[in-house]
Amino acid sequence: MPAAARWCAAGTRAGRRTAVVALVLGALAALPGGPTATAAGGLSYGFTPGDLVVGGATGTAGAPLLEPGRTYRGSIPPGGRLYYRLELHAGTTAYVPVTAVPPAGATVAATDGIRVSVKDAHGGSCSYASEQFGAGLSPRPVTAVGQRQAGKAVCQGAGTYYVLVERLDSGGTGAEASGRPGASGGPGASGDTTGPVRRWGLEIAPVTEPALAKAGATSAPGGWNSASPEPVTGQARWRSGGTGFAFARPLGPGVWQTRITPGETLFYKVPADWGQQLAATAELGGSSGGHGYVGGALNLALYNPVRGSVDNAALGYTGTAKTTALDPAPPVEYANRYAPVSGVSSVRFAGDYYLVLHLSTRMSDTFGAGPLTVTLRVRVDGRAHDGPGYAGKPVPAGVFTVTPGDRLAAEPGGAGGTGGSGGGGDPAMKVVAACGIGAGTALLLVLGVWTVVARRAQPRASAQKPTA
Repeated sequence: MPAAARWCAAGTRAGRRTAVVALVLGALAALPGGPTATAAGGLSYGFTPGDLVVGGATGTAGAPLLEPGRTYRGSIPPGGRLYYRLELHAGTTAYVPVTAVPPAGATVAATDGIRVSVKDAHGGSCSYASEQFGAGLSPRPVTAVGQRQAGKAVCQGAGTYYVLVERLDSGGTGAEASGRPGASGGPGASGDTTGPVRRWGLEIAPVTEPALAKAGATSAPGGWNSASPEPVTGQARWRSGGTGFAFARPLGPGVWQTRITPGETLFYKVPADWGQQLAATAELGGSSGGHGYVGGALNLALYNPVRGSVDNAALGYTGTAKTTALDPAPPVEYANRYAPVSGVSSVRFAGDYYLVLHLSTRMSDTFGAGPLTVTLRVRVDGRAHDGPGYAGKPVPAGVFTVTPGDRLAAEPGGAGGTGGSGGGGDPAMKVVAACGIGAGTALLLVLGVWTVVARRAQPRASAQKPTA
């Protein structure tokens, strides 16, 4: 029985409703103005469907409230500094991932990027993190996470906290701008990336983690196997990547292939449960034309379930196939958060770990417009065990959980993508069929989506205005 059919046969009515939602979202993604939107002046990024438009403030006064479990969309100008507000309980750990999406064609330096910090109501620093574009010198979505961790010596207690998002510019990006209007990112500015100031799109997705029901270890576990594992072998299965975190395609252990063009960023998610250890490599296939060298041609990054950076690796390219590998990550354990090394401390909870591929825009100058083949080899070792036992529920619910449905979707032939080594039909339609939803119902759903999108598109077309 196919994976999707097994899922539906064993699933609940809610699971079947999920399949219908997947079909509708898939149809929306294929239509103009759907959830996979062209953002920031042309760089394609799949913003979360239904995200809320929010404008940051230039100071703590008037900073808009961010509610955990909701996803927000905004923008930031060159050199921008935007404040947002959190209201937290004493025992709650909060994570605020911010993804910045520069416009297509932007000129970026290796040190350009974003910085996210969290401060208490008195201005004391809780944390800060930054992410830069690196040696690829290619505009792409970059993500940094600010956090307030309960139980530390600083930033404790219930109350108001502030998130500061800063755009790091070396002077190249947005240099064509004259002045800095709309630096607050206020109403009407969010999503406006095509004006005289080249703004970057922002996606903000706050998450909260409850305290433990019982006190546990307060030091990082040791003795895990840090040796590079043997590469996965076997037949490569085809699975195209998603355009953002919300549209990341499921991957399980095995060998996977996709195609990528210069400037493109592809998102995947690998379910990893408590006690499991994830490893991945990426091979960029050979080019049929062009000669030369491109530094940072392919970037492979790993993010945890709250979009926090675990590791990233890049490769230089001369036209022949070349492989890059992530450093070995530890088994997923709650106590990893006490490790001093970020590549260990970030592997602190179960859930979806994101693999993100980006091919530098500079590849087109030397090796043409592509596409090129990328082979991903994914390992998930270790036996899963129960989690640490939270005193409450995280927000959003289920963010630190791996379900049987997650595993089935990540299998070859599962609901997450086509099963064979080069095709096999639309996965959403397979799920609908497997769940026993009538063809008439599915057709009505798709026709309804077409109608809504067509009506929504008419005023846009008549106005002739670009969308964010």
